[in-house]
Amino acid sequence: MSALTGTRLTVKLDPRRASRQNFRHPSIWLWIALFLLTGCTQTTPPPALPSDTAPAPIVSETPSPVVSASTTLTPSPAPSSSTTASETPTVSGTATLPPTTAATSSPTAAVTFTATAPSTATSSPAPTLTPTRDFPDVVVKEQANCRYGPGVAYLYRWGLYAGDPAEVHGRNAAGNWYWIKPANLDSHCWASEIVFEERIDAQQVPLVQARLPKTTFAGPPNNVQAVRSGDQVTISWDVVILSDDKRRGYMLEASLCQNGAFFFQAYRTDELQYTFTDQAGCAGQSGALLYTAEKHGYSDPVQIAWP
Repeated sequence: MSALTGTRLTVKLDPRRASRQNFRHPSIWLWIALFLLTGCTQTTPPPALPSDTAPAPIVSETPSPVVSASTTLTPSPAPSSSTTASETPTVSGTATLPPTTAATSSPTAAVTFTATAPSTATSSPAPTLTPTRDFPDVVVKEQANCRYGPGVAYLYRWGLYAGDPAEVHGRNAAGNWYWIKPANLDSHCWASEIVFEERIDAQQVPLVQARLPKTTFAGPPNNVQAVRSGDQVTISWDVVILSDDKRRGYMLEASLCQNGAFFFQAYRTDELQYTFTDQAGCAGQSGALLYTAEKHGYSDPVQIAWP
């Protein structure tokens, strides 16, 4: 039956004979139908073999590779260092690229890292610090006036009281007046050494000549004259008109020769003249300045022509 599979059977019947024999031999049609049905059913594939029966091997003219269920790995020879990049960094510092998959090996590109010596920091010379002067400290032992200059002839600047602390920032030429910075004052003033508990070595502080405060309410005296008689020199001047609340008299700063040496002294007076003792025998010229004193400060000085 399998040989008939796919073959078309054509049966030609004479319709006239068929019509006459249909009734004589009805079984012929049954056999024809059964034959046709049997031939069509032969295209059905054969039933599957039992699971425990292995199928017959299929033989092909072109052999195809067979993959075994278990694969045996054959160790390949270790690659040479010239074509294979090592996963472990080498000491030489050269990174090697992996080899290509071509059959013929090509030169290996290499990246060479050049070691650079670390930069050496150049230390800059340390800045030179100017040492801060350590000024002597003093404490006021009795109530006193702190003035604009080194002497009682100068105007009052500040009040000092027992126990007040101060720093000594300077001195006069004689070393008996201190230019101090009281702790409770934002500027300097002058005080006699007798006001303090301590005595300051003159070498510890610099010689200072501080400027006097200037007033705009009074001008300097006019018609200033100087007359000598022996060792006596008399200075005279005209009055400067001021109200009583502002008037503080007149002040003279003189450099005089006595006992063969010059000394500096300031004098205050309410009069219109003043007499000094100025001896001969000093190398240099004596002299004096004259001011009008007002409660806010001093006028410009007048340079006296010394006789």
